[in-house]
Amino acid sequence: MPDPYRFFITCARGVEDLLLGECTQHGIRNAECTIGGVAFSGELADAWRMCLWSRVGSRVLLRLDEAEVADDDALYRFVQGIDWSRHVDAAGSIAINCATSHPVITNSHYAALRVKDAIVDQLRANTGRLPSVNKLLPDVRINVYLGRSNAILYIDLSGQALHMRGYRQASGEAPLRETLAAAMLYRCKWQAIAERGGAFVDIMCGSATLLIEAAMIAGNIAPQRRRERFGFEGWLQHDAPAWNRIRPEAHAVTMAAIPTITGFEKSGRLVAIARENLERAGLERLIEIRQADSLARKLPLPGPPGLMLTNPPYGKRLGSVDPLRDTYFRIGRCLKQQFAGWEAALLTSENSLAQCVGLRAHHRNTLYNGALKCTLYQYRVRETQEAPADERNSIHALHDNAVMLKNRLEKNRRHLERWAKRNSVSCYRLYDADLPQYAVAIDIYDGEFVVQEYQAPKEISPGRAMVHLNDVIEVIQQLYDCKRDAIIVKTRKRQSGSSQYTGIESSGKARTVMEDGLRFEINLHDYIDTGLFLDHRETRRLVRRLAKGRKVLNLFAYTGSFSVYAAAGGAARITTVDMSNTYLDWARRNMTLNGFDIRANLFVRTDCLQWMHEADTRYQLIILDPPTFSNSKKMEATLDINRDHVRLVRQAMKLLDEEGVLLFSTNSKRFRLDEAALAAYEVREITALTLTEDFRRKPAHRCWCISHRGIRVDCSIH
Repeated sequence: MPDPYRFFITCARGVEDLLLGECTQHGIRNAECTIGGVAFSGELADAWRMCLWSRVGSRVLLRLDEAEVADDDALYRFVQGIDWSRHVDAAGSIAINCATSHPVITNSHYAALRVKDAIVDQLRANTGRLPSVNKLLPDVRINVYLGRSNAILYIDLSGQALHMRGYRQASGEAPLRETLAAAMLYRCKWQAIAERGGAFVDIMCGSATLLIEAAMIAGNIAPQRRRERFGFEGWLQHDAPAWNRIRPEAHAVTMAAIPTITGFEKSGRLVAIARENLERAGLERLIEIRQADSLARKLPLPGPPGLMLTNPPYGKRLGSVDPLRDTYFRIGRCLKQQFAGWEAALLTSENSLAQCVGLRAHHRNTLYNGALKCTLYQYRVRETQEAPADERNSIHALHDNAVMLKNRLEKNRRHLERWAKRNSVSCYRLYDADLPQYAVAIDIYDGEFVVQEYQAPKEISPGRAMVHLNDVIEVIQQLYDCKRDAIIVKTRKRQSGSSQYTGIESSGKARTVMEDGLRFEINLHDYIDTGLFLDHRETRRLVRRLAKGRKVLNLFAYTGSFSVYAAAGGAARITTVDMSNTYLDWARRNMTLNGFDIRANLFVRTDCLQWMHEADTRYQLIILDPPTFSNSKKMEATLDINRDHVRLVRQAMKLLDEEGVLLFSTNSKRFRLDEAALAAYEVREITALTLTEDFRRKPAHRCWCISHRGIRVDCSIH
């Protein structure tokens, strides 16, 4: 009796036990779990069945041999010691995959080349022919694994990785691998739920991967039943007649056992992709997909209650984590309001997001989405949800606080709307942490709302902070009768380093607003700051009044709003300096929006600190509004306004004409002007003059009018 073959099935970390269960289910009795897979010995038919039926395995490998290897020459000799004429047709094609943790053979690409050379050299010497290399669809794929001192050679019997079922030819931006989807379903005991008739729902179904895998598990459908070719079919020892007797097993399916399966997806593009995938899987009549925003409306749920499983965005590949907290809060609300009696689960890499769901997970499983470590959170949604003990006493208070917030916003709205109308203002601050329970700022931009959530103290859990934030969102919607899309949420953290003005998403949603008859491009979505600092409205008006006929220098110019006001005031020439091409281009667009000739003015992309040190032109009006802190790689040195403001002011004053004026401002909350160090100049604080009605309660900046000794400049704005 011939010795049994030795096999190894690879899988993602964390699902080895699931793969072992599959092996047992298909009659393999001597399988053993190891890190990253399952090893077993048996007949070729065992490997064929696992190629057809494994839902969580990645590759089925036939072990050829193992040896100690000290270097690449020893690896070459080891490979040459195998009779490759028994495995590879010299007129066919091969591909070599290599993974290494060897201390000497450290380059996997080079190791693969040495293995390829050993095989090709042997076949050419024995047959006069040599196989070609085909990395995509070779006749035989050889895998070599190099450990600390050894090498193991395998024939890859699966060919293409087993997660490639063939039904998904298009997907969304962050698709869920099919093997991971199956592992999630296994962990949630979906098969048992399906056997008792429970329905399956994915409220954010994307390209329908979870839906299709759920149907295949419930219907006992082989995941590879539609695959046209496996890797073992090009191997010279392949037994085609025996394979043809086994393959029909994969087509004996029990479609009647599939319960109701429904997916909801708000993107029309993804709905179309999902339906195409269903057709390729042959499941279009058994799975329903509805286009709907499941977090914003009541869903037509199937019955009886079963499993809701979804894979929401994590923030790692699709943008920042913070904007997703509202999404997870609404997932939790959807579950509580509509899925009573259901099992529910979601996968995420961010524990802080899972806390925002507001449900206690009865089970957590570690899974890997590629290299990204994730957790599958499983919930039992009850008829009524009881809050954790440490939160029960505060539920009524939270409700009362939300009412208090609504009353405060109504009061602010009545006052500020009248003021804004009188002053032709369409963008202003409505609220700035007036109530300690709601540490947010709310800015109105001509019908849209930017909610800037201040970073919560450590003692406030992310889940509790999300409850407070959701109160803010709902109160705004009630007061202004606006859609959720009109409310943009950001987290305002203390700026440090290169985070100044950093991007958070990439939506490209720019729009134009009016201020004092001038037009400005803003972007409420893509950056922490929007492009127009509302607190400097009066400072901009002062610049317009002072600019007539003067040469103006705008330092740390950002998007050039001061430059636009200077042009509107009749400045003779304006120099706009910033180290960001993005913001200088934005400044040019703002000038062009208002009909000003950008060719008549100067835009300089450089480090302002270095530029001031080297410049020799004199200006009659200089605006100096630097960031609080910056260590951008584009700068030669770091900038800390509390440490460096004396140096900055002195350098700016060297560029100031004898009759000119410097407007210096900062947003630093702990700023202290070193008056003694600047005693050589006329220094007058004009903060009170530059604050507008919406910032008087909580001044967002401080501002000084600085001129040469003996020069008194009128800095009144009107």
